[in-house]
Amino acid sequence: MRKYAVEFIGTFFLVLTIVCAVNTNGSLAPLGIGAVLMTMIYAGGHISGAHYNPAVSVAAFIRGRLPAADLGPYIGAQVVGGGLAALIGSYLVETSAGPAWSGKALGSALIVEFLFTFALAWVVLNVATSKDHDGNGFYGLAIGFTVMAGAVAVGGISGAAFNPAVGIGVSLAGMSDWANVWVYLVAPIAGGAAAAFAFKALNPDDK
Repeated sequence: MRKYAVEFIGTFFLVLTIVCAVNTNGSLAPLGIGAVLMTMIYAGGHISGAHYNPAVSVAAFIRGRLPAADLGPYIGAQVVGGGLAALIGSYLVETSAGPAWSGKALGSALIVEFLFTFALAWVVLNVATSKDHDGNGFYGLAIGFTVMAGAVAVGGISGAAFNPAVGIGVSLAGMSDWANVWVYLVAPIAGGAAAAFAFKALNPDDK
């Protein structure tokens, strides 16, 4: 239960920061989002692994660092934490949603959500689960900066969720059309899974 509570708390503050920062300090939002993810990872990494993201949990499961029995509860805690944060955030700030994606916009959103979730999960697996970096102190910084870089690079294309819990959260907060939510579910999970398979292929001795 302790692990699930940490996943709830970390995802809550990640999504709350996203909702409030994007709608009040748009240009600085990537910095705030990357920073809160970094701090929450340092706060909870020793307890739960600090995934705060169903796609990262799927990657950790495939990689062999999350038991099957924990996968569902981790994802449940993340989605509930993110959903509650979205509702509170949308009460605190005014939000508005763009249109449903179609055509090139839809294809672009799928591509960047897949690629940058791959990058995020790839970084997580290498800095937080690799035997070659065991006990390092930079894992939270590396993960937070990956999300910040992704938000700067492609935030204008997809909203830069890279996380199904965030995708559901921004939909609940009225920041994204509900017709887009499947992109935030499918592309990040696929990206996280692909990163896990890539890690296993390139690190066959790291069990």
